[in-house]
Amino acid sequence: MRHYLDHAASSPLRDEAREAMLAAWELTGNPSSLHGSGRRARSLLEDAREQLADAVDAHPGEVVFTSGGTEADHLVISGAAAWGAEHGRPRVAASAVEHPAVAHAVQALGGAGVRLPVDADGIVHGEGLAQLPPDVGWASVMWVNNETGAIQPIDAFVEACRRAGVRAHSDAVQALGHVGCSFTASRLDALSLSAHKLGGPVGVGALVVRRDAPLAVVSHGGGQERRLRSGTVPVALAAGFAAAAAASVAELAAQAPRWAGLRQRLVDGLTAVEGVRVNGGAHTSPAICHVTVDGTRADDVLLLLDAAGIDCSTGSACTAGVHQPSVVVLAMGLGEEAANASVRFSLGHTTTAADVDALLAAWPDVVARARGARPTQPDPGETRAS
Repeated sequence: MRHYLDHAASSPLRDEAREAMLAAWELTGNPSSLHGSGRRARSLLEDAREQLADAVDAHPGEVVFTSGGTEADHLVISGAAAWGAEHGRPRVAASAVEHPAVAHAVQALGGAGVRLPVDADGIVHGEGLAQLPPDVGWASVMWVNNETGAIQPIDAFVEACRRAGVRAHSDAVQALGHVGCSFTASRLDALSLSAHKLGGPVGVGALVVRRDAPLAVVSHGGGQERRLRSGTVPVALAAGFAAAAAASVAELAAQAPRWAGLRQRLVDGLTAVEGVRVNGGAHTSPAICHVTVDGTRADDVLLLLDAAGIDCSTGSACTAGVHQPSVVVLAMGLGEEAANASVRFSLGHTTTAADVDALLAAWPDVVARARGARPTQPDPGETRAS
């Protein structure tokens, strides 16, 4: 039996999403077509848009369906830079702990990208935002960190952006359905979402963006989604996304304390082994527990847990399956050794106490074996045989 503790990478499909997609797949027609079949598809698509907007507390006209969170992030970062280049504010700022979808998009801007430092918990503070160059037009700070689960002070971030005349975006892929997430109350200008992190299908996400947000169009074609995103929208995927989001938000009041209790059991049990510490500070998602295991390599820990039937992650699953030192841990100033020795456990709608118990039962032996597998450093006085 396997125990799945990697919901932050992808959460199992919800029944509500499956049923919504099965119903939608029965329909024929392109939602942009004007005939009867097209109109029926369009009606279902707009129902999904309204349902998703309700889940995130936005206006339906602010919801732009995309292929996932990565595309939503790119539409903002690239669109912000392109708009700014024409209006004297070409630079885009982002925190040092962003998901690769934002981080790499900002890096691709070269000198137009601005890096916002974080503290040892991975939190962006106001002083960094207060020193933004005057030619920054947009700034991006993720709502919940995908590795550590640290929750950013979004209200303070938006307020600092307003004072600087900067538009504010947040990657909320790990927030919706896991912590309170209201687009209207946040006063953000744009928000990125992904379906499969909360039990929806893979291959669909959304950019929630204010109708007056200054973004250039960088996705050209038919302009189906407010001209910001072209391409035929997959109606069934949109319906599955909306159904999963609605169910996740409806259950949050009950799920959040349940996850918090399971997470605390994880924290207590994992740190009972010497040399294990939890990252992310005091304000984290109840669904993510990120630990550094001194004297190990994260890959060894992951593989030993995998052999014990436990699924977890060494960080973002969006880096082509190749483990590298955690950029997030490095940005927090914890050092390269910690960046190579950190693993993430994440909870979701199917997580049970038995999953946590299985991990904690295997944990002491896994850590001991991982420490034994780590190659020892050569004595500086030794000479290598020629």
